[in-house]
Parts: sequence; structure tokens; C-alpha cells
Amino acid sequence: MMNNGNEISHHTKLYGFIGEFAGQSSISATLNKLFKASNKDAMMIPMNIREDDFYFTVANMKKSHVNGALIANEYAKNVVELLDDVSEAVRFSGICDIVLRDEQKLVGDLLGMRVLCDLLKDKGCKKVALLGIGSRAKAFCYEAKEFEVSYFYDELERLMAFVEEIDAKDADINRLADGMEVDLSSYDAVIDFSDFGTLNSISKLSSLNLDMKQRKEFSPLKVRANDLEASYLGFENILDELSRALFGFFKQSGHLDHDKSDMRF
Repeated sequence: MMNNGNEISHHTKLYGFIGEFAGQSSISATLNKLFKASNKDAMMIPMNIREDDFYFTVANMKKSHVNGALIANEYAKNVVELLDDVSEAVRFSGICDIVLRDEQKLVGDLLGMRVLCDLLKDKGCKKVALLGIGSRAKAFCYEAKEFEVSYFYDELERLMAFVEEIDAKDADINRLADGMEVDLSSYDAVIDFSDFGTLNSISKLSSLNLDMKQRKEFSPLKVRANDLEASYLGFENILDELSRALFGFFKQSGHLDHDKSDMRF
């Protein structure tokens, strides 16, 4: 079992954080502190994996000692085709950010958007401006049933097709494009899951602006928030919330049944 030096034994539940720059994130250290505080014989290890090695790494989890992995944004879409079973949220959105090994099967789910929606609810948010029409926007919409969401994109036809695809009734759709001046200050939160290179068309942001980008990812929202002296939250700013959700997810899956004090032979 793990001792005070955080050593790994044959019984330790191992998890990975798989990303191109995983080692530059503090998520593993934050979760490991929670494991230690809860006396759990478990550890998450950052795994810097290049795109060329990603498929090999995940496919080999089936026969490894790694019990699951958190998947970084850049691989959230690619991992889906490697899974044996997925949750309804993954099936709906086409992306996955958490994988568990069930014997020699890999099962995928989507956790980050639940954490984001719980964070918005905790902060009393009701009106949300959503930027983008991609997979992460779809994933957010799957979890965001309790919010009044307004949709923003630069191409209205594609935006209309998006809201039809997600079955959003009476959707509030809005154009956001270069040369415009758009005030988003009336919203409780702005969520950017777009592919925009710049957000200079936004003249005012909300009091809460998030995109869950990791430290190495370019964030137009962060740039614009700095320009407008507005708040910004990325992946590294919600590590406590994400770690608690990961802990609960692993525990609910039966992975954390044993404490360090348990005698197992």
C-alpha cells in the first residue's frame, strides 16, 4: 500500500491524466491530496502523451494496471472510437473526458460538463451565453437543462442547424462575428466552446466567464477578459471542484472501497 512517501504498491488504484501537456496541470496533485486526506490507496499520474502515441496508450489500458484516466480536451473526441461502452452523454456529444477500465473493457463518460453546470448552479447562474456549435457545446447543452441558454455563433445557418440537432425549443440564437459589437453583460455567465480565434466583437463580458481551457491551450476568452478587465476561469481554476467530482465518480464506481489501513493479501 502507499506509505507516507506516496509509494505505489500492487494494490494501489492507479489513474492517469492523459494529455499532451498533462504534467503542466495541477489536477493530479490536487486529486492525490484528496486521496491522501481520505486515506485512500489511490493515485493519479500525469501522462504526457503525444498524438502519435495516444491510440497505443489508451488501447493498452485494457491490459495494464491503470484503472482509468482523465482525458484532456485535445483527445476528448479521438478517445471515443477506442471505447467498448459509453454513457448517454458521450453518445450525444461525441466526446469523452473520463475512462474506466472494467476488466478488459474501456467505458467512457463525461464528467467535466457536470462539474461546470454544478459550478454555475452554486454561483446562482440562470442566464447563460453559449459560444460555439461543436462537440463541447453539445456536451454542455446535454447537462444544462436547468439554464436559460442563449446561443451565439458567426454563421446563423449552422447555428440554427445546431439548435435543431440538440432539440432546443424556441432557442434564442444570436450572431457573433467580426465587425459587430456584442454586449454580454446581461448574462450570468459566458461559456466559450467556440472555434473563434478572437472575441474582439464582444464589447462587454459577464461577471463569470469560462472555457475550461488548459494552461497550454490558447484562450481567446482569456485574452478578451484581460482586455476588458473581466473575470476568467479556465481548467486550472476549477481543480478543487473537478477533483471532488473525480473522487466521487471513482468511489461510486466501486474503485475506492479500500482504505490504506485495510489488510489485503
